Formats: sequence, structure tokens, C-alpha cells
Amino acid sequence: MNRVIIILGPTGVGKTAVSIIIAKALNTEIISADSMQVYRHMDIGTAKPSQNELQDVPHHLIDILAPDTLFSAGEFKKRAIEAITELHGKNRIPVIAGGTGLYIRALTSGLFEGPGADEALREKLKKEEKLFGDGHLYNKLTSLDPSAARKIGPKDLRRIVRALEVSMKEKRGISEVQDRMTKPADYDFIKIGLTRDRKELYPMIEARVDRMMKDGLLDETKKMLNMNPNRTALQALGYKEMKLFLDGEIDLTEAVRLTKKRTKMFAKRQYTWFRKEEDISWVDITGIMDADRIFTKVVNDVTILKKLIARYSRVH
Repeated sequence: MNRVIIILGPTGVGKTAVSIIIAKALNTEIISADSMQVYRHMDIGTAKPSQNELQDVPHHLIDILAPDTLFSAGEFKKRAIEAITELHGKNRIPVIAGGTGLYIRALTSGLFEGPGADEALREKLKKEEKLFGDGHLYNKLTSLDPSAARKIGPKDLRRIVRALEVSMKEKRGISEVQDRMTKPADYDFIKIGLTRDRKELYPMIEARVDRMMKDGLLDETKKMLNMNPNRTALQALGYKEMKLFLDGEIDLTEAVRLTKKRTKMFAKRQYTWFRKEEDISWVDITGIMDADRIFTKVVNDVTILKKLIARYSRVH
């Protein structure tokens, strides 16, 4: 089975630099799994690879959309598979690098998106519940899809309505639809997670925000706001806080403080997400700042990667 290497971990941990060294060692290319780096004109706040780094190693799914364009995990999976197929066709092992857990899960475990929301149908179902009493929709779901009903339970009206919506629109139970639509991509994934002690990571995040401010995050936000960005882009860390300042809601000191605080909270959520994922080889790089030394630690800790690099070096 064709292999795909995934370098994951919290924001600011050091994924970009080490993924570039790994890609160079394997003479391959990188596919970004970052939900914000897909947007053009959002360079500083998303900590994109530098122009030199992008020239050193070709990257996919970076700078592919204007900030007013929506992008989903399903679209990421589609485009990532296209890039993976292209690289496998060149006999190269793709390296995926990023911290958007939903994107990585969509690729490695599959993703259920289902039909879009039908507000009229949802309102109709809710009126049924009021008319016939509590438990009516749950009983309806039990008759249509008992497996889904067992998983949801009788009290979760929102999920009951969604399950009925999918079942009625797809003409089959939501359980069957989920099974059909959540097939993982058929690759041998080598998942490598980078981790640091939080007492080390959090000050690194704060220092990175300070660098972003010096590099012009505020001016970048002003330009981005003139491009009619979508709601997703406006929620990006840093840009959201700079907008609050530009709108006069907070001062700049508070905007920077909030950016640091929310970025650390985001890193914590990423840890929580990734800890639930299976088959990740975690490499603790606490105390190591130099990218080459991180690379050496990763290669020595992850046996399969060491073997692949050794084999690839002999072939090429």
C-alpha cells in the first residue's frame, strides 16, 4: 500500500521546519493541512512557510483561495488525494504537515458531511414534535433507523432532527449514509506527532505573536478586511483580534494579549483532539529548538521513517 507521512501537532511546536527537512531527505513535496494557509494574503498571521522555504520544497494547498472563498474538510480531502496521487505517480512519498485535526481526520478516517441543511424540513419536524408530544420524533427515528436512534438517545432533539433530515433526503438511514461516506483514503499513513512541554510551548507562542506584530500583522489585517473575507477567514487567530482593535472595541495591547491567550487555548484544544487519534508516533522535542536536531530526534524515534529515509537515500 502507498505510504503517506503526516507531521502533526499544536500550533507553534515546530512542524513547518522539520517537515521541510523530512521532505528534502525524501526528495518529495509537502501538502499543507492548515485550514487558514489555503488563503492568499494571510501570510503573517497564519505562519506560512517563507518564500525561501516554499522555493526549497514545493507545497500544495497553500495560497489557493481568496479570503472570501469557503473551504471545507471535504474539499481538503479531495484536493489532498489529487496531490497524493500525483506524487505517488512520481514514486514519491507525500508529506502532509499541519495542525487542522478535522482535515487530517477527513483523510485518514473519512468524513461524514451529508446533505445540506433543509431549514423548512427541520421546522416541519419540530412542529410535529410539538403537535404529537415529546418522544414523537425519536420514535419515528427508531422505526426508520434503530441503530442511529440507539446512538443518539431520546433527549437530543437537535441530533434526532438531523438524523431524520438525512434519512428522509437520502431515502436511507443516516447510519447507512455515514458508513458509505466515511471511508478513509486507502493509504498506509505514518502519523508523527510533535509535542513539547506546555511550559515551553506557551512562551514560544507568545514570542511568535510578538514577531507577527513586528512583521506587520496589523497592516495585513487591514488589507485582508478590504477583500470581503468570509466568516471563516475572519475567525482566524490574530486577524480576529486585530479587527476588534480596528473596530475600536479594544486597544492594541489588549488585542495582542487576546491573540496570545486564544492561540494558547487553541494549542490546548489541538492537543486534546490529537490525543484521541489512533496510531500517532509522538516525539517529545522539549528543549530542542534547532530544526536539524528536531529532525534527528524524529528520525531516531520513528523507526519506519528512519528506514524510509535510508532506503530512499540509497535509491536516489
